[in-house]
Amino acid sequence: MREEDGYEVIKKAIVKMGLRHKEHIAAYGDGNERPLTRRHETADINTFLWGVANRGASIRVGRDIEREGKWYFDDRRPASNTDPYVVASMIAETTILWNKS
Repeated sequence: MREEDGYEVIKKAIVKMGLRHKEHIAAYGDGNERPLTRRHETADINTFLWGVANRGASIRVGRDIEREGKWYFDDRRPASNTDPYVVASMIAETTILWNKS
């Protein structure tokens, strides 16, 4: 993601994240249905959206990331009480290890 053409890697990772949206939501903490309503600059808990500079998306890619063509994405779904190790492991498992076939 941080190399040249990393934006293509980012987009492929986001597609995988969308395919496992329900698993991520289940792991991302109790009470997560309260903030994920679409009313507070978030996507609704049952909907997976991503976008550039879209604070209402599940996964946000910064405008500068798109412009540079590399770096990272922002998963906006974890609740504030979510264990960060759970989030990191879910993202790594989905984007690096998981084979969707």
